[in-house]
Amino acid sequence: MKATRPSAWFSRVRLSLNGDAGHVLLLFGLCLLLVVPELGGDALRNALRYERAAVGGGEWWRLVTAHLVHLDLRHTLFNMLGLVLMWVLFARDFALWRWIAVIGVSMATVDAGLWFCDRSIQWYVGASGVLHGVMVAGTVAHLRRRDRDGWLLAGFVLVKLAWEQLNGALPLALPADEVVVSAHLYGAVGGLLAGLGLRSRREPL
Repeated sequence: MKATRPSAWFSRVRLSLNGDAGHVLLLFGLCLLLVVPELGGDALRNALRYERAAVGGGEWWRLVTAHLVHLDLRHTLFNMLGLVLMWVLFARDFALWRWIAVIGVSMATVDAGLWFCDRSIQWYVGASGVLHGVMVAGTVAHLRRRDRDGWLLAGFVLVKLAWEQLNGALPLALPADEVVVSAHLYGAVGGLLAGLGLRSRREPL
């Protein structure tokens, strides 16, 4: 039995993750960015999280790094799983640089929402708000192409967001009182703006 060449293995992974080489490398890079901060423990987490007083004092980097740190390893792995799922569903819908733009816009709307609309929230960590932006941008691309699953995805997103705003977090991986559901809404707004403003591929790769 012949050994599988590294290039063949990478091709299989690339196809299973629904993207070209650039998309897969971005996915692996994002996963690393989520995992590495866990190695620093609470000290690094506290230095990187969104902290209203610290941001007001000029520590602007927290507006970016807050989306890369998590409450604990379980929280990190749960969001990594969500990232991989989003990639499998949507990676081919936008060119690589457009996905980077989607992520950036979603980060910005989460930050703006927390700063201007949720003044009572003193600190925040996690990638879930940005992941909701990715999900909404991908859904917009599916609707534009009139894919069969477009309206199903849109319905799921709307029901999920409405449930969270009315009833609080879904009973999944984290205790409900640890989930900032408004961040999901702010991220979804960013994904909608980016999805409408960026040209998606007429046909997936």
